[in-house]
Order: sequence, then C-alpha cells, then structure tokens
Amino acid sequence: MLKSFRLGGIHPPENKISRGAAIEQLPLPESVVIPISQHIGAPAVAIVAKGDSVVVGQLIAKAGGFVSSNIHSSVSGVVTAVGDFVDASGLRRVGVIIKVEGDTWLEGIDRDSSLNKICDLEPKEIVSKIAAMGIVGMGGATFPTQVKLSIPEGKKAVYLIINGVECEPYLTADHRVMLERAEEMVVGISILAKALGVVRTYIGVENNKPDAIAHISKVIAEYPNIDIIPLKVKYPQGGEKQLIDAVVALEVPSGAIPIEVGAVVQNVGTALAIYEAVQKNKPLIERVVTVTGKKLEKPSNLMVRVGTSIDSLITYCGGLPENSGKVIGGGPMMGRAMCNLSAPVTKGTSGVLIMPSEESLRRSSSVCIKCAKCVGVCPMGLEPYLLYKLADLGRLADTEEHKVTDCIECGSCSFTCPASLPLLDMIKLGKNEVMKIIRTRK
Repeated sequence: MLKSFRLGGIHPPENKISRGAAIEQLPLPESVVIPISQHIGAPAVAIVAKGDSVVVGQLIAKAGGFVSSNIHSSVSGVVTAVGDFVDASGLRRVGVIIKVEGDTWLEGIDRDSSLNKICDLEPKEIVSKIAAMGIVGMGGATFPTQVKLSIPEGKKAVYLIINGVECEPYLTADHRVMLERAEEMVVGISILAKALGVVRTYIGVENNKPDAIAHISKVIAEYPNIDIIPLKVKYPQGGEKQLIDAVVALEVPSGAIPIEVGAVVQNVGTALAIYEAVQKNKPLIERVVTVTGKKLEKPSNLMVRVGTSIDSLITYCGGLPENSGKVIGGGPMMGRAMCNLSAPVTKGTSGVLIMPSEESLRRSSSVCIKCAKCVGVCPMGLEPYLLYKLADLGRLADTEEHKVTDCIECGSCSFTCPASLPLLDMIKLGKNEVMKIIRTRK
C-alpha cells in the first residue's frame, strides 16, 4: 500500500503538460539582473560596483549574516549598475545589473560532464563549501542550505528525506531532474548524508512519476543506505511536515521544525546543486524552470541562468498566448501572480505558469455554509474558517492562539470552499500581522 500523510489533503488536477519535455538550455540573455536577496534571511552585501568586469561563477555579493547566502554572477560581462529594480510582485529590490559579454567562467569550476562519485571532504568542510557556493533550498522556500545542515546542539539528524514529490500542479522541473540528472543528484544526496551523519536516507516520489521511480531505483542500487519511497498522489505532500509524516510516520510538533523529530528535508534540485558545488566547484548560478500553460505553444523545462528576465523564457516558449489572464511564478496553488514580466529568474524560481483568462478570474464569494470542508482538508489540522473570521475582525491574539503560524499557506482550504471565500488571503494577512507581533517580543 502506498504511503501518504495522514491529515487532510486534496487532489487538484495535475496538468503536468510539460512532463515529457526534456531540459533545454536557454540561450544567454543580453543582460541580467541578479538580486542580492534570493533567499530567506538577511540580504547579501554587494562587493562589485559599476564598471567592474565579472565572469561566470564569480562572487558578487557576500552573505549578510548567518541566515543569508552568497550570490554569484551567472554570466560574464560588465556591471552596469548596482541598484534598484522592480521584482515580479512590483516591489523595488536591489540587484546587480550585468551586460553580458561572452561566456567566460571562473577558473576552478569543473565543466566536465564526467561523474565524480568520491567526496573526500569532512562534514564541516562540506557545509562550508555549500555555504561558499550559495546553495539554497530549491523547492520554493530558498532557506540557506548550510543553516539547515548546521544541527543545533543537543539535536541529532537521524533521517535525511529527499523531496521528489513535486505535488504542485503543472510543475515538472524536479521530475525532469530525476530523469535526466539522477546519477549526479544521488551523489549529491550521499554528500548530504555524509555532512549530516545520518544512517538512513529516503527519497520520496509520488506514484504519478513511475519513470522517475524506476530510474532512481536503478541508480541507488549501489547505495545501500538510500531507499526510494513511492507515495500516494496527494497535495500538499511536498510540504516538509507532510513528507516526514508520509515517509517515516513522524509528526513534527506545532511550532517546531523537522530536526525536532530527527529529520532533515532537502529538495532533489538542491541535491543536484550540492553535487555541482562540492564536486565541481560550481556555485548556484542556474536552475531548471518549468514554463507551461494550456494555451502555451511550447511547454518546456529550461535550464536558465539566474537573472534572466521572465519574459525571455515566455518568448522562447512561443510568446504570451492570446487571452492570457494571469502569469504565475510557481504553481497555481502556492504561486504568486506576476505584475512585471521583465523581472529576473532567481534561485527560487521553479516555474512560470500562464493561465487563460477564463481560469484566472476569482469566483464571487457567498456566505460560509458551515460545511467544515476546509477543516477536513487542512494538512496542519487547523480551522481555516475560524482563522479567516478572526483575522478579518482583527482579533490577532485569538488568531495566534488558534495557531495561525502553523499554516503552510498551501491553499487547500480556498480550493475546496464551496462558498469561494478568500480563506487563504485573509489567513495570510492575519499570519503576517501575528508574526510581526512575535518578532517584537524577541
């Protein structure tokens, strides 16, 4: 019997239109905008200035604290500015703008495609190398990876769980990585296991990817401490707490993080990036991005340099279709609508979804009919209808008491609500306000 998490969950249409599209290298752009903050935590600090020449892989911004990440140039060329740009949400950010000239790489980066399985580094050296190369979680959260691998005193990592679920509808980038880069990915997983000192490693993959499960099963045959766990298809199984429950049947307590139950979760794309960082000295300067949509001419999975504009990806895939209603960064459940398509791809850009007008309109809301469907599907065991009401009334103390900070913002409640209430929108507003209050206490 296939495993899955025990609480809540939904089954939205998968729409994996691009699953059969092999990864293609997107041509180099004429210029890039590389944000100095592409991660959770403090922004990096730029160490280049206008007029400087840079090469691919060169450090251009240093981590601004413990929870931060180095930023490297994804292209070679000349820095034309270090200043403001408008991101995909319409907010002003700081970035390094580089005019592309050729494609010269930093000396020491190994661009040979041969597989290097042997890692002679000690665990602390692995973590330091990962930090130096600017690796962050590539499943969407962009948490600096070296921080996740720095286990707090008194805690012990027992399980390394690799997230190959990709439960968000439409997205297929991780699926293609598992099919096309599995050998390197598995070496990256073994490096992670060495850094953490874990005994068992599990790769969780939903059963709608039988080709990936079969391929990885062959690759890990020579790795006795790595197992693949086929999982029942259910959203949001890619959430850390849901994946831990599905794979090792452990529940992370309210307000706690996975290490409290001895687990560390990493994405398959992150594992590939770690292989390239540790074995090839390659910083995180490019990633696979799914560009998809029902009306798009050429749904694709593209290897894209960080800093490349979103609109150039869309152009490569045939251009914006007529009657397009919304362009979403990520998938339809947790992604965000973009208002500026000239904004850059970042380390956390997993997908670009173009939705037709008829599917992108918000449905008219009616009154809550007290059906409790939102409670039944919540994977965190919350009461979304109540959090919605408390947040709407501004009762923040009550909102906090009912554990709004446990919400993972998966959207299952809004998806299933027959009254089409904007449950997640209001809950997110309430959660943000509660988090502000919590920060003031510290």
